[in-house]
Amino acid sequence: MSDDTMQLVIIRHGQSEWNKLNLFTGWTDVDLTQEGRAEAAAGGRALAEAGFDFDVCYTSRLKRAIHTLDIVLAEMDREWLPVVKTWKLNERHYGALQGLNKADAAAEHGEEQVLVWRRSFDVRPPALEPDDERDPHAQDMYRDVPADELPYTECLRDCIARAWPYFEEVIRPQMLAGKRVLIAAHGNSLRSLVMKLEGLTPEQILKVNIPTGVPLVYTFDRDLNVLDKHYIGDADAIAAKINAVANQGKARG
Repeated sequence: MSDDTMQLVIIRHGQSEWNKLNLFTGWTDVDLTQEGRAEAAAGGRALAEAGFDFDVCYTSRLKRAIHTLDIVLAEMDREWLPVVKTWKLNERHYGALQGLNKADAAAEHGEEQVLVWRRSFDVRPPALEPDDERDPHAQDMYRDVPADELPYTECLRDCIARAWPYFEEVIRPQMLAGKRVLIAAHGNSLRSLVMKLEGLTPEQILKVNIPTGVPLVYTFDRDLNVLDKHYIGDADAIAAKINAVANQGKARG
């Protein structure tokens, strides 16, 4: 990279226990499966083999993203790198859908309704009740977050409204200072960044599927215009993963 360009690498967490069960996960703090750990390790090896190095890393407060980053850094022999954990990079909060099977929800409510909940830009799923055990207001991991900032449900627009300002205010200055940044996060928090970074419309971002455990490398100019974008890894395997993400919300035959 020259002084005129900046690089950013993002990686979606590997398969989680609830991904495997095809459940709406959101802020539920489930861990990686063995396959998810293998995906993260493969992503880390791919970055190491391609000669990548980093100065600072960002992730969410959810263990599936934290553990993905841990594994990536272990594969790169970079476990000593500073890591910032922020709820602003959490997955989109799926409200009362959290814990429901996506295919069962499609069978009950129709594939179109589930697709709206999963992928519409500004339609929120049904909200949690304040006394629900899934409510983040009562969870220790958010005890330092002002109550009025924590959601009971979110659409993608809500997710962008917290993730993008964090990027602009915290991460972008690091990049401008010459720091090499790695972000390990979630499908929707990463799509929030991708939409803004690439200048996509709400309609365009709904068609973007980010595969699990595959590093995505952006190169920008100093004004954050995208000069290059590519995944690191086997092209056919990446295409198959992207297709699998797109089909999660369909009813089983």
